[in-house]
Amino acid sequence: MSAGFVAVVGPSGSGKDSVIECARTALEGHGGVIFPRRRITRPAGAGEDHDPVSEAEFAAAENRGDFALTWQAHGLAYGIPAAVFDAIATHHVVVANVSREVLTHLPTLFANVWVVRITVPEHIRRARILARGREDEAGAEARVSRPDPAPGYPADLEIVNDGTLEEAGTALTAFLTRVHGTQHPHA
Repeated sequence: MSAGFVAVVGPSGSGKDSVIECARTALEGHGGVIFPRRRITRPAGAGEDHDPVSEAEFAAAENRGDFALTWQAHGLAYGIPAAVFDAIATHHVVVANVSREVLTHLPTLFANVWVVRITVPEHIRRARILARGREDEAGAEARVSRPDPAPGYPADLEIVNDGTLEEAGTALTAFLTRVHGTQHPHA
């Protein structure tokens, strides 16, 4: 049985949160895989399961050591709770959507790190970004044109999310059960 951190990365609009949610639902009741809620300095909204916090609340939590990992992207602060250290220490696999910018830092935090890269053609990304309604046309274009901050970082699994959500979710679920080394509870 393996324990460690699975970083799900990819550009905005690739469907990371939707694919993660699909895998989380499939693995519900499987105690070996944990999907922590991120804290983000953005109000709650559709399509992203997170704990919304103000910038002051985030800074205070960061100063208290409440986070295992933090980063800034798109004018927002993101944090993964420090409880993931305990989860990994008790033989769990932790799965989180993180910025590609933190990939090189992850091995300094966790003994075992796996990277899942989710990609999708740009025209689909642009349409998804606009459909979620968090950005206007200019904001969507800025997200699509943002260069990959870790273009050469190797991935343990790449999911091209241009088919059905179920296909992408099944690929992530199968990967997570292999990483943890246990049988899927519904297999």
